[in-house]
Amino acid sequence: MRRAVLTAASTTALVVLPLSLKPHQPAGPTGDPSQGVGAAPAPSPSGSPRRGGHPADGTYTGAPISTRYGDVQVAATVTAGRLTAVKVLRAPSENGRDREIAAYAVPRLTQEALSVHSARIDAVSGASYTSAGYIRSLQSALDQAGV
Repeated sequence: MRRAVLTAASTTALVVLPLSLKPHQPAGPTGDPSQGVGAAPAPSPSGSPRRGGHPADGTYTGAPISTRYGDVQVAATVTAGRLTAVKVLRAPSENGRDREIAAYAVPRLTQEALSVHSARIDAVSGASYTSAGYIRSLQSALDQAGV
């Protein structure tokens, strides 16, 4: 009996351990900007240059992120090292359903980003591709600002 319990426990451990170590792939944009798909030249900030490693105030345009349903691009305004405004420059809008999802998701994503002053936000249910594109574009803008 003891041998059966030990065998079952070790087999379970050998199955669970590799599965827990596998990195999870996030659902979201289909293009990888590092490989040129959906990549664009790095936009320049309209704010003042950085001094001493402190974030510069200004508005920074994030990279356009290609998603399954269209491009997503945002511009982030940084004041005193904090995210103070987000403007959506592009969102999926090819058909009525894309516009409906974007109209629902974008205000929620913006509200959450402004409340935490970061791109570390949750995706909106039902708008995972748009959410992932928004988050990546926002992070791109915040990286330029040094936030």
